[in-house]
Amino acid sequence: MATQKSGKSGLESVLAAGVAFTAGVLTALSAQRNKAARSRSAEALRTENLRAGLVDYQKLQLGLLERAIDDPELAVVLSTFEVESPTHLRQHLFANALYSNALFGYRIGVATMEELHGHLRVLCRSALFRRYWESTRPHRASLKDDSEEGRIGRMVDNLIRDLDEADTEEWWVVGEPPVE
Repeated sequence: MATQKSGKSGLESVLAAGVAFTAGVLTALSAQRNKAARSRSAEALRTENLRAGLVDYQKLQLGLLERAIDDPELAVVLSTFEVESPTHLRQHLFANALYSNALFGYRIGVATMEELHGHLRVLCRSALFRRYWESTRPHRASLKDDSEEGRIGRMVDNLIRDLDEADTEEWWVVGEPPVE
């Protein structure tokens, strides 16, 4: 006796295969999306760890500078330039702390390049900061031109030049911030 197949079971087979295929595709897409999310999470974690490391490093650096500013016997360890007095050395160390703090704010993203430029423009108005900047020129000579600190160092050089050449009393508008 011959078995008669219903047209319904063929349609059901096609639908079942379609559902199974769709489920497989959705599962694969979900797995891909989860992998991408984990990758983004891992990258975000690496970025956050780097930022936390920078914060810890900056705290340590400023703590060391503070100790050197407070103790002339420690300050001479950091003295790699000619100074006339312990007071002059302390001023240099403080200028370094101010510059480092501004640079750090930019590096961790709490200040934009334009804000860093504005902050450094204020520092560059100080004769004592300019004296520090000039005495540390040999230290910056080894910086690579395309490095972040090299570019920012040139920005300070340009700010000092622009402030010297400005024919306006409105110092706060002098100089163009570099494009990020």
